[in-house]
Amino acid sequence: MATFLYRLGRFSFRKRHFVALFWVALLALAGAGAAGAPAAGNSSFSIPGTEAQKAFDLLDERFPGTRADGATARVVFKAPDGQKMTDPGNKAAVQETVEELSGGSEVVQVSDPYQGGGVSRDGSIAYASVTYEVSGMELEESSREALKAAAEDARESGLTVEIGGDALQAVPETGSAEIIGIGVAAVVLVITLGSLLAAGLPLLTAIVGVGIGVASITALASTLDLGSTTSILASMIGLAVGIDYALFVVSRYRAELAEGRTREEAAGRAVGTAGSAVVFAGLTVVIALVGLSVVNIPMLTKMGIAAAGTVAVAVLIALTLIPALLGYAGRRVRPAGEKSKLLGGGRAKDRAERPNMGTRWASFVVRRPLAVLLLGVVGLGAAAVPAGSLELGLPDDGSQPTSTTQRRAYDLLSEGFGPGFNGPLVVVVDAEGSDDPQAAFKQAGDEIKALDNVVNVAPAAPNKAGDTATIAVIPDAKPSSAATEDLVHDIRAAGADIKDGTGADVLVTGATAMNIDVSQKLNDALVPYLVLVVGLAFLLLIVVFRSILVPLKAALGFLLSVLAALGAVVAVYQWGWLSGLMGVEETGPIMSMMPIFMVGVVFGLAMDYEVFLVTRIREAHVHGEKPAQAVVTGFRYSARVVTAAAIIMIAVFSGFIGSSDSMVKMIGFGLATAVLFDAFVVRMAIVPAVLALLGAKAWWLPKWLDRALPNVDVEGESLAALDRAADKDDEDKELVRA
Repeated sequence: MATFLYRLGRFSFRKRHFVALFWVALLALAGAGAAGAPAAGNSSFSIPGTEAQKAFDLLDERFPGTRADGATARVVFKAPDGQKMTDPGNKAAVQETVEELSGGSEVVQVSDPYQGGGVSRDGSIAYASVTYEVSGMELEESSREALKAAAEDARESGLTVEIGGDALQAVPETGSAEIIGIGVAAVVLVITLGSLLAAGLPLLTAIVGVGIGVASITALASTLDLGSTTSILASMIGLAVGIDYALFVVSRYRAELAEGRTREEAAGRAVGTAGSAVVFAGLTVVIALVGLSVVNIPMLTKMGIAAAGTVAVAVLIALTLIPALLGYAGRRVRPAGEKSKLLGGGRAKDRAERPNMGTRWASFVVRRPLAVLLLGVVGLGAAAVPAGSLELGLPDDGSQPTSTTQRRAYDLLSEGFGPGFNGPLVVVVDAEGSDDPQAAFKQAGDEIKALDNVVNVAPAAPNKAGDTATIAVIPDAKPSSAATEDLVHDIRAAGADIKDGTGADVLVTGATAMNIDVSQKLNDALVPYLVLVVGLAFLLLIVVFRSILVPLKAALGFLLSVLAALGAVVAVYQWGWLSGLMGVEETGPIMSMMPIFMVGVVFGLAMDYEVFLVTRIREAHVHGEKPAQAVVTGFRYSARVVTAAAIIMIAVFSGFIGSSDSMVKMIGFGLATAVLFDAFVVRMAIVPAVLALLGAKAWWLPKWLDRALPNVDVEGESLAALDRAADKDDEDKELVRA
């Protein structure tokens, strides 16, 4: 592989006009496709194999035309202090709003609060439900504007009016913090590479890669039903790895220049060595992201594949566009150890012989490996303690910022009708196989009323055929509470008795039940996913490092860092520690997909640093250095770059903490924390300590396995053979001339 990538790097350097034109054309093509595509909406949410989804599908079949997946809105009214919603003036304003909303082109039905029991007991709050014929993703902007306009007209009468439901779901905004993250990355690159031009190359290529990835996702959003969050997560991961991969290639290029190689040769060597590490690091990330498909949640699968595609583009750009741009840069990208005049060039040679920080740190670790190892493990273990209290759920309007109308509508409904009113359960009674459907409907309603944590059970509403009915159940607790989850399980348990007595099937659905089923499905899939992803990556790392213990150590270190990161997420978003600093307005259960998503993404990113750092150590060992000295040599050449890469990735992920979307905010914090723990505690402390303790045993591999494994030559040994062959040719020529 090293030889192939070496040739690819030289080709890209020589044919830089062609390579640059190719990537510019690809970016333009993706941009044109995105410009002509419909705007991304909110991806439809289906969970195959769950009871909530089965009930949802049954509703579509037995209640045709009702569009169970249609968008909904709740327009919530609150009377001024001292007044009631039943006062003539307030009642007239509400009925005028209902009439105005009913004229919408996509509206199926608008409930009248005064006819459907939509007024609170104390008369201070009322609500009107609006049902649309299309899903929230397909809802036209004109319908959203009409909804807002109707609410604004009602406010002019003196009422407080807020809107909840999925009809107003908007594309999340990441805020200015993302730009700050990129700014931090730029500063780190300048300090690391010692040149404004060299620092600009990773940023430029990462932006090109993310541009291609996000534009492609936008172009395909309508066709493949990709939600708006998909492109945000793809840009988050693509930007971070794109900068890092380019940084490693540029850094190796400067190191090769410092060895006295020509610029074309240095570009080839950089791609042949650092590029090999980029390929395998990228493969681990792609495996982890594509592996999310085993959960069998379409939305998560699409997110993983889209992000994996963006990572693949970042790898290809690092291997081709970076050497092409280095060809354009020429002498303005200086050898390692030299800085541009603007940044103090000319003083580096006086300091060339001084050990750098990586050398000094590695020397300290190999002298005291056991102490460093114990300190690192104990520290991460302490950070992981809160993870033992992890509670999972999915965000609803109650987790929105208080500045949003959805959150204010949620709070008003809780105030007027109780917290459970925001998460009603829909019980579907399928009496097609029952001898007496009406009796089945009545028995189901009676048994549900007798359960704990039930506030209200509506009368059964049968379909035209009379073989299926829906029963609305209002829980006593809020949707994301453990009590509501227990109620769902209790209703399903009671359904077994109802089926025995009447022959009717009882299914529970609704947004709350769907969230509970999603959480359970994600929990059940976590271990199989972990085994699959870690197993495949473990095999890949055996091929890369030609060792059993090094990949095993890498996997165990990853588990430590991801548990510690989950502990930090629980402490902030569930317990409320530093919640004000992180912009967390409402603590509660951790998003259900957070653990499995973190496992996938963090594993891929953790293996990035493992590959970049340990390949340099193995390279030194393969070239004859003793194990302890190889650790020091590897850190001398790679610690600075790995540190810079980690800081950049932390800065980029931290930028997404400012997002308006609670899911993106939590993922940004979790990934930034995980990279912090993994890069600086696991890879920079625990890894060298373990390698120092293991010594030569770290690189042990059974002989039969050594013969069976392909030689991918990540260390660039074949390139060293090219050097020896070139030296031999020079000697032969000298002999001939002599």
